[in-house]
Amino acid sequence: MARTTLADVAREAGVSVALVSIVMRDAPGASDVTRARVRDVADRLGYVPDQRARLLRSTDTRLLGVTFDLHQPFHGDLVEHLYAAAAEHGYDVAISAVAPSRDERSAVQALRRERCDALVLLGPDLSTDDLAALGTDLPTLVVARRSGTPEVAAVRGDDELGVGLAVDHLVSLGHVRLAHVDGGSAPGAEERRRGFVEAARRHGLDPWVLAGGATERDGVRATATLLEASTPPTGVVAFNDHCASGVLDALLRARRDVPRQVSVTGYDDSRLAVARQDLMTTVSQSAREMAERAVAGALGLLAGEPARDVVLTPELVVRSTTGPAPA
Repeated sequence: MARTTLADVAREAGVSVALVSIVMRDAPGASDVTRARVRDVADRLGYVPDQRARLLRSTDTRLLGVTFDLHQPFHGDLVEHLYAAAAEHGYDVAISAVAPSRDERSAVQALRRERCDALVLLGPDLSTDDLAALGTDLPTLVVARRSGTPEVAAVRGDDELGVGLAVDHLVSLGHVRLAHVDGGSAPGAEERRRGFVEAARRHGLDPWVLAGGATERDGVRATATLLEASTPPTGVVAFNDHCASGVLDALLRARRDVPRQVSVTGYDDSRLAVARQDLMTTVSQSAREMAERAVAGALGLLAGEPARDVVLTPELVVRSTTGPAPA
């Protein structure tokens, strides 16, 4: 018979995997009634904690497993700094890519086969329950998104504040027609979308949000919609630098001058922001600091420290893709 898991208990008890883990570990965060119900279900299903996994982790490999998205330039920047930050603590990094032909679960399983001491997941799309289940079995930290569970640590930027900085910058240049090409369902998209709407309303402007995504193609597609408007925006805040690059390319093909006619800001301050001829105004999350805090957080989990949600303050980096609003 298949071994009963935390997910089986959670499903039968009608609670989250994270809550079952809290009960099984006698950690704070659950009521007496819930504890009794969960333990009753666990006993009835025959759940037994997997001691083998704990024993396997008792032998350190001094290896941190990292998943990253091949299509995200910022993830590449993070990986570079993760190598350096891990080396300072005597650790090495094993990377596993997420690609159209390789999903996130496969990337994670590959690292688990390497018996990594801890996992650092860059912008993962895994559900909260999946993260909680992973975090109960192996020290896990996510970067550039909320974990949503007390089992998993997080290091992320304040996305609402960051997008607000971009909006404030454009308004200071006289722009009153602003649009946000959002990140769709990408990690952090909801926070950046909310930050744009709140900042626009703070300045008395009508927030215009277009469905976008995390790639250049998404930026190109959204820009086509912008250009069809009777009164196109003079300022565009893109979800990230990759998306912003698509916006800039589409404007160039439409013979719109940047920044004389349209100003564009990205987000992340990835290598893509300075690889273009038109150096991109963007919001910096500091890949170096984020990587250093991620390694420190992962090692803290290994030392038995509780999972923490570390929020870093972003900064606006002004370059050549933003300028005064057209008369």
